[in-house]
Amino acid sequence: MPKVTSKVLINAPFETVWALAHNVEEFPRIMPDLDKVLVLEKNEVTPQNTRVVTEWHGKIRQFNRSIVWTEEDIWNREKGECHFWQLKGDFTEYKGVWKFSSQGDATELDLEVNYSFEIPLIGALMKSVLQKLMQSNADMMSGALKAEGERLARG
Repeated sequence: MPKVTSKVLINAPFETVWALAHNVEEFPRIMPDLDKVLVLEKNEVTPQNTRVVTEWHGKIRQFNRSIVWTEEDIWNREKGECHFWQLKGDFTEYKGVWKFSSQGDATELDLEVNYSFEIPLIGALMKSVLQKLMQSNADMMSGALKAEGERLARG
């Protein structure tokens, strides 16, 4: 299964970045490839663990198509991680992990996404294009969280 990763140092405290990442309904405001994100369920499993089910509506401009998926996220504050996976949707497979670690006054964000997206009659060239698009999307998400986290940290 193809994988993309993105790592960025955000000049904002862990608490700021953690809270920003939890606020997925606002992602379309900072990410142009997202139309909307809906929170369908949110449960505090323990004081350190939250389970969230969300529905994501995005677009793949290069393929002139919309993409929709529902994912389950398990946020573990103690470990500074969020594991996620698709419950249903347009990906054949979609899962990954966000890792947040405090680096003094900054926060390191490490994103890994494993995916499979089957389009009928897709060839090797198109799979390479899709890999680049997924990498670009991961980098855009990390970059958007960095920019917004740093803006919030400046006040």
